[in-house]
Amino acid sequence: MTVIRQMSYQPVGRRAAAVETMSFDRLRELNDGGTQRADFHVLAVIDAGQGSVTLDFLQHPLRERSAVWVAPGAVHRWDDIADVSGHVVLFVPTAPVTHATRRLVASPDLVAHWSVPDADWPFVDAARDHLLLEAAAPPGDIAAELPEILLSALIARLRPPHTEARSMNPLFHLFKASVEAHFREHHDAGYYARALGYAPRTLSRAVQQATGRTAKAYIVERTVLEAKRLLAHDGLTATRCASALGFPDASNFSVFFRKATGMRPGAWQTSAAVPSERQSELS
Repeated sequence: MTVIRQMSYQPVGRRAAAVETMSFDRLRELNDGGTQRADFHVLAVIDAGQGSVTLDFLQHPLRERSAVWVAPGAVHRWDDIADVSGHVVLFVPTAPVTHATRRLVASPDLVAHWSVPDADWPFVDAARDHLLLEAAAPPGDIAAELPEILLSALIARLRPPHTEARSMNPLFHLFKASVEAHFREHHDAGYYARALGYAPRTLSRAVQQATGRTAKAYIVERTVLEAKRLLAHDGLTATRCASALGFPDASNFSVFFRKATGMRPGAWQTSAAVPSERQSELS
């Protein structure tokens, strides 16, 4: 089984910096081909070349004038970056300074990979170059907030595809945060409705509006994702997964997993270890 390397944000040189940058040349030096999970955002802007990155069991292409966004907690692996040129921006969730970009960064519906329209590229390129210039300056030469301001400009220019109107729903944000905190213990939508003080129907409408899925389906999807991470990367058995995710026993967990994925946990674990059987979005 692949072991996940847990990465925490530790900026080099400037301990208080909320934004760091590196080229793909530097990323190649640091990358060992392993699977990793970070507690910070990773935003890659591709200038040229072709490659791929795998995020939570989905493989995404790296192409000229495209971008990749790896949110905190996502399990990812740089599969093929030998011919890729561009830059990677690392930042903590609170780094963006504008209300719009902070809301965008917190959106649950950000797309992991997208192509930058030709008309937008000159602005993206300029915003990126300005951020790189300021991020490379000696700490005493710039105001601490300048890289954060320029990060916000870059994000705004990149315009990551997401369901902006949906993500503004405050009840869904409360629900999402509650699910993240408690999905290992509570799998029923009724618990979250009671905990948030809303009627089940009100919560259901909010989640449907925000995601196009029911509250129950959202909880199942989040639980299944964590189960896949535990099975594929931590190598846990169905019994240990059941314990980690709040199921009474392995049998109950197996029924849940098979209903959600169409496969038994053990069979899925075996298939996930075979590169040719990974799901792919390459097209």
